[in-house]
Amino acid sequence: MPANSQFVAFVAELLAPMGPLAAGRFFGGHAFKSGDVQFAMIMGSTLYLRVDDETRPAFEEKGVKPFSYGKKERRVSVKTYYAAPEELLDEPDELVLWARRALDAAIRSPTKLGPRKRK
Repeated sequence: MPANSQFVAFVAELLAPMGPLAAGRFFGGHAFKSGDVQFAMIMGSTLYLRVDDETRPAFEEKGVKPFSYGKKERRVSVKTYYAAPEELLDEPDELVLWARRALDAAIRSPTKLGPRKRK
């Protein structure tokens, strides 16, 4: 589902206290980066924040789910991104706090993908 452009603008405004952020489209969604580190994404009208083993329990306590998408034969969960609890959108200071934790998680957990191997 493509990212809702009005929601992207709303979230960008809420995240402004984090300083300059790079943003752009990917796979029909929208990514938020600090420098070259992606810490958040929007798919449709849902904000997802990066998690790791240290931050995931807070998301699970709020009852939110990881990002997932459908493939032909199954549903795939991406357990490195969880939906931001909806109440954060009404509490900008709290959202920025969670977003900073997401950035920290992304920094602690760099992608495990290395250079692509040629066949």
